Amino acid sequence: MKNIALIGCGRISKNHLESISQLADDLKLIAVCDIVPERAREAGEKYNADWYTDYDEMLKRDDIDVISVCTPSGLHPEHGIKAARKGINVISEKPMAISLAGADALIKACDDSKVQLFVVKQNRLNTTSQLLKRAVDRGRFGKIYLAQSNVFWQRPQSYYAQAKWRGTWEFDGGSFMNQASHYIDALLWLLGPADHVMAETATMERKIETEDTGSAIIKFRSGVIGTINVTMLTYPKNFEGSITILGEKGTAKLGGVAINKIEKWEFEDYDDDDRLIEEANYTPPNIYGLGHLPYYKNVIEVLNGNEEANTDGRSGRKSLELIIAIYKSAQSGQKVALPLKL
Repeated sequence: MKNIALIGCGRISKNHLESISQLADDLKLIAVCDIVPERAREAGEKYNADWYTDYDEMLKRDDIDVISVCTPSGLHPEHGIKAARKGINVISEKPMAISLAGADALIKACDDSKVQLFVVKQNRLNTTSQLLKRAVDRGRFGKIYLAQSNVFWQRPQSYYAQAKWRGTWEFDGGSFMNQASHYIDALLWLLGPADHVMAETATMERKIETEDTGSAIIKFRSGVIGTINVTMLTYPKNFEGSITILGEKGTAKLGGVAINKIEKWEFEDYDDDDRLIEEANYTPPNIYGLGHLPYYKNVIEVLNGNEEANTDGRSGRKSLELIIAIYKSAQSGQKVALPLKL
């Protein structure tokens, strides 16, 4: 049994708290923290955990094995580093940081303290994503030519108004850094490292510092050309979160509102996975999908010494680096090569 604590009782924390509650034989939630007392108290009382408004005070405990960091993105390194220095394993929500310096500092702190660093990329564990990954790894597409991802969602102005940090460069990042980061991670996971990127972004409608809309063309080292189109201005609500892969021997599209439906699955050669297509489709309770529960199962297995981490700090850094390259390209109007020169 591992004791877990959580900081940041906002929007995404519910997926974490529900997953933890379903793994009661392996994980015990002992503490939650939020600077808003009502949120901390509500989460603590609902999940039968001690609640705090002071993170440093919570970290004085000596019974925390692992902590989930669900605060604004720009604060993930600071909160993760503090926990690591206390010898606590760290689970960071995406993105793990909004700068490479922040990501590197968090990785180093966890390395120095010899604790695990997990970065939440729960979409990799969705049933649909797992099928697509197997098809790629088994070479079913033959030569892959093109990949496309669309994140056509709606975030009204009221969403950004709920918290001052949303839509800021210091704490949030824009639609690529926040909402689309899982899709960028998925493209790298499926297709391998990127060679260079060109991008356009714009703040078209929302009153925020960061972009609400953009497109990027990614050239992968394998030769695949990828595109990703992102907007938070879709009328009237979230419409599509998709990934399409086109190859010489196969075409597949994961669609739905959050890659939760297989909309196209056609290959030259049969594979037993083809029979699983219908049952792989699911209706997510929200755009975060159903992946947090299996993600936590992996965390438990890693902490028990039985498995490797699905996404550790170095894996999480790769998608962050590509997002920053997208921003650099959009701001400079130039093609940006990877890896970035620091």
